[in-house]
Amino acid sequence: MSFLLILVLILAYLIGSIPFGLIVGKIGYGIDIREHGSGNLGATNTFRVLGKKAGLFVTVADILKGTLAASLPVLLSGDLHQAWTLIAGMVAAVGHMYPIFAGFRGGKAVATSGGVLLFYSPLLFLSMLAVFFLVLYVSKYVSLSSMVTALYTLVYTIFTGDAALMIIVAILATFVFYRHRANIKRIFNKTEPKVKWL
Repeated sequence: MSFLLILVLILAYLIGSIPFGLIVGKIGYGIDIREHGSGNLGATNTFRVLGKKAGLFVTVADILKGTLAASLPVLLSGDLHQAWTLIAGMVAAVGHMYPIFAGFRGGKAVATSGGVLLFYSPLLFLSMLAVFFLVLYVSKYVSLSSMVTALYTLVYTIFTGDAALMIIVAILATFVFYRHRANIKRIFNKTEPKVKWL
């Protein structure tokens, strides 16, 4: 592996590790959101603990982390194979889940994974948003919406003929389901919190 590829992966992880939920909570509200709500650093818990404005900011920031990380191979070297944009994005998702800047206690990588696909396939990203909000409107569960969207995205990639996309999306979908283990139990037990603003 060349020095450039190593640099891309390191930068992608560091970008993914930026804990926007923690930063917004501490600077804007004097709160560590890991000590409130679900204890998660992601956008959903930010919405729950800090409100719509903070939640929206963290959502967009977490999406753009994935987009920026995926763009690194193009920005640093246009010669790198397109698959490296997906690999860099996947590493950013790992950084979001296990951020070095927040004691390796991060989020669930839903928004960051979406940001990766925003860069790689904007039309796919738009269809993912449609699926997410449709399921959210019907179920009122953010966690269920995230998992259904991950499953939809995986099925979508099967029909693209893009092997790299299918493999990386399968990995990202696995991350999403793994990080939602507790949510799945709460959904079955009917104790999972529902959104109140939709």
